[in-house]
Amino acid sequence: MRILLVEDEKRMAQALSEILRRENYEVDHFDNGTDGLDALLSDVYDIAVLDVMLPGLNGFGIAKQARAEGIKTPILMLTAKSELDDKVEGLDSGADDYLTKPFMTKELLARLRALGRRTVDTPDGTLSYGDITLDTNTMSLTCTSSGQNVRLGEKEFRILEYMISNSGQILTREQIALKIWGFESEAEYNNVEVYISFTRKKLSFVEAKTEIKAVRGVGYELRCDNV
Repeated sequence: MRILLVEDEKRMAQALSEILRRENYEVDHFDNGTDGLDALLSDVYDIAVLDVMLPGLNGFGIAKQARAEGIKTPILMLTAKSELDDKVEGLDSGADDYLTKPFMTKELLARLRALGRRTVDTPDGTLSYGDITLDTNTMSLTCTSSGQNVRLGEKEFRILEYMISNSGQILTREQIALKIWGFESEAEYNNVEVYISFTRKKLSFVEAKTEIKAVRGVGYELRCDNV
């Protein structure tokens, strides 16, 4: 799961990034509101963690503009402000949750898990398309036609999760690269092609009729024409 962290306090940002990475989250950090908004508008994040007091544009402004652009990414607002009016402003701006500094690590992680569950389409933690089902708890792929299943690698899982969540859309190589590897990664587009190939092999292994189709000059699309 990829998290956008927008926090201008260097020590706080470093500590939060370390905590989240230990919990196997992938984190992209920005230290100002302008860059943070641009990142959030890319729509490649599963959760956004925003500080309120930021240079350029505050957290309330980021949330408000992102929602106006149709971004539905769950937002957790972090701030030293504890007054009721500030919490109300944050929620009215589009935040989904609000955590006041200082906070306990356990509470932060619990709130992130709760927000993460909102991105899963079914209560049991599975995503389905065509004749495949993806278990987000075990990172396993099952074909409902053949009954075969296989455990996926982390990048294969994230590619299928992203494609199922955006079924019916053509995803560009750039979108996939940003979603899976992030802004700060040096991954090149050939990495996308390599891991798309790996993912196709897993689909073939479980004998799925669902396929990842290449759209020439554009990107990739999840298709299932024979079910």
